[in-house]
Amino acid sequence: MVGLSQLSLGRFVARASRAIRLRGTVNVLVTGSRELRSLNRRFRRKDRPTDVLSFPAMPGPNHGLAGDIAISSDIAAQNSRRLGHSVADEVRILALHGLLHLAGHDHEFDNGEMARKEARLRAKFGLPSGLIERTSGKRSASQTSQRKRKRRSSVVPRSR
Repeated sequence: MVGLSQLSLGRFVARASRAIRLRGTVNVLVTGSRELRSLNRRFRRKDRPTDVLSFPAMPGPNHGLAGDIAISSDIAAQNSRRLGHSVADEVRILALHGLLHLAGHDHEFDNGEMARKEARLRAKFGLPSGLIERTSGKRSASQTSQRKRKRRSSVVPRSR
């Protein structure tokens, strides 16, 4: 994947896990939408691809495993183009979202707690808007500033 090696993703997952206080090893699979659709159908009975799935370790002796995360590289690439950031950042956003689920957070039932935690962690790691903000229609401060930068950069090119 452009701009993101297995090593750098592993380092990000380790840093984010420490920040979340998630204990145990996390396995991350970055694959295509076909595989995510298959996993989504098998484990959630939803016959469509999705961007990220989290699978917490089963109770009992798990030998230090926190769980597994599966990320669609196809959807990550689509999101990054649509939202104007790198594929590497999108994969990190998806990994962070998955890690929060592994830590027991559930944005569907927690009155915004996961969204607030995700926003704080994205800011800490310098990442653009996250999944919960995108799907809820709320615009974060980082999204607003990204849009302003885009408008300015379309008028006057900036070097990075």
